[in-house]
Amino acid sequence: MAVLVPPLLVGCGPGLLTGSGTSGKPSDADSRPLVLTTFTILADMARQVAGDRVRVESITKLGAEIHGYEPTPSDLKRASGAQMVLENGMGLERWAQRFYATLPDVPHVTLTEGITPLPIASDAYRGKPNPHAWMSPRLAKVYVQNIRRALTELDPAGAEIYRRNAERYDGELDALDKELQASLALIPPRQRVLASCEGAFSYLARDYGLTEAYLWPVNAESQVTPQRMASLIALVKERRVPAVFCESTVSAEPQKQVARESGARFGGVFYVDSLSLPGGPAPNLLELQRRNLKTLRAGLAGS
Repeated sequence: MAVLVPPLLVGCGPGLLTGSGTSGKPSDADSRPLVLTTFTILADMARQVAGDRVRVESITKLGAEIHGYEPTPSDLKRASGAQMVLENGMGLERWAQRFYATLPDVPHVTLTEGITPLPIASDAYRGKPNPHAWMSPRLAKVYVQNIRRALTELDPAGAEIYRRNAERYDGELDALDKELQASLALIPPRQRVLASCEGAFSYLARDYGLTEAYLWPVNAESQVTPQRMASLIALVKERRVPAVFCESTVSAEPQKQVARESGARFGGVFYVDSLSLPGGPAPNLLELQRRNLKTLRAGLAGS
């Protein structure tokens, strides 16, 4: 963790051993400690561990693009009353250091601590860490343990609640891991190409035997060069990939052009950097992964 968190100085309510992954707007009278996360997926994970003992909110809104986010004055005002900020790290939040500079008394914790990063292979970000480690359920468990430790340092009296919540959530991630393995094994090896707009699937592709291809390495650099476009079209043609995909937070038009010129279909959108609305297809991380898996299988199986 980037910063050690001081013991909690305010009272906490009773904890829960389950979490819904969504949260309504808290009332002004809510006396629980406030923990902010840099984006909605981390907020969901933190709520799973915190239960309702801690108030967890995301700085960025549902559907927002995280890489180049510009914090607002209201973000800074809200963060000034927080006890802690949970971030992804690995260069994902390019705006974070400027944000933290205005909040010298609010500690922040990096949830990818302990994960060996995969380097980005090309273009302006070549050699920099790929930040999308949460997209592998196996690595998501590292996030969970870092969240548990951070909350325990913030609120030692809740340690047992956080431990049990983390243990339960780890079990759900283990079940998701097995589900991904079994489902992806049904796709013919030659067709196991995950072609997306952003290179956000490196960890998932490594852990589940997929070949990753993309138009740009991170959404912060979402301009498509002719070379990138031609390279992806050639790969899709060579491997006879049935479908290509994009992410929900960026325009899919460049990828639709790849589909037209390669003979593939546009298979739909993945959720990566943001959850959907509570009633939508990706209201929490587990459902996000299942929705992505369903979209991927339908596209690559040609159904």
